[in-house]
Amino acid sequence: MKTLALATAAAAAALAFLGLAAPAAAQNASLTANYGEISLSAGFTPDPYTVSIQAGGSVDGARLPGSCTGYISEAPDFEVTYSAGSLPLVFRTMSGADTTLIINGPDGQWYCDDDSFGDGDAQVRFNRPQSGTYDIWVGKFGSGGTAAARLLITETP
Repeated sequence: MKTLALATAAAAAALAFLGLAAPAAAQNASLTANYGEISLSAGFTPDPYTVSIQAGGSVDGARLPGSCTGYISEAPDFEVTYSAGSLPLVFRTMSGADTTLIINGPDGQWYCDDDSFGDGDAQVRFNRPQSGTYDIWVGKFGSGGTAAARLLITETP
């Protein structure tokens, strides 16, 4: 009986340790977006819709599932509620710094990109976008500081 109690306590301690050692989720989509939000419907104007932001943060995006990279903030930088049509939906960064994109789509999946164009800018394209909320983080490759950037949202290539 004493051996069973010790084994149970040891197992509980090991599970508690593993819980503390596991990486935390890097983003919290329930937080208010740093640079606002918008509702867009297919065929929106102006196209592209642009938002000026500061890319980067203190959270390492590599902690997420998939191939995410870049340092981001805890809260999303921008939130788009989108009513889909037949057009693609494209998110792109433009900056003098090396930026990344991390998007939590309406399906709860993570979509990430770094350097789609080989120029330090990132792009995530949804060929058949879903209606719903897209939480968007614009990351900065490498830790330390932030950088001026623009987020472009478009339905044209």
